[in-house]
Amino acid sequence: MERRDKVNYYLDLAETVLQRGTCLRRLFGSVIVKNDEVISTGYVGAPRGRKNCSDMGYCVRQKMQIPRGERYELCRSVHAEANAIISAPRSEMIDSDIYLVGKEVDTGEYVKNASSCSMCKRMIINAGIKRVIIRDDRDNYRIVDVREWVDNDESLEAARGY
Repeated sequence: MERRDKVNYYLDLAETVLQRGTCLRRLFGSVIVKNDEVISTGYVGAPRGRKNCSDMGYCVRQKMQIPRGERYELCRSVHAEANAIISAPRSEMIDSDIYLVGKEVDTGEYVKNASSCSMCKRMIINAGIKRVIIRDDRDNYRIVDVREWVDNDESLEAARGY
């Protein structure tokens, strides 16, 4: 059996975590790692105590045909990155990495050009996370230096979507 490289190992873990997700459009899983130790995990789902879209049988944003990356205030879910950050102390997240995997519910394919939304980017910046590693396919990924998000502030351009 061939041993998986470390980055893909953590991405595989994030992919396992996403299976807990309850979104009807896209499932995301995230894992925060520092010094080769898992700090926390997160997946997409409604806040504790609220009904998930999977329980209700519909997605409000999907029903309204809202494009990807827009009108997140209508979404019932807390994003995977946010859930992982909420579950970890900031002192353990400083200079950590967050691994992110997204899959389309309808097809099971990896989300093309996946990235954190603008709200999650702000949380990642404030959490002190250093890098975001995003899976593009089973073996390939991108590494984003969070400093790029600080230096290239998309909110100044009123950019939409991701």
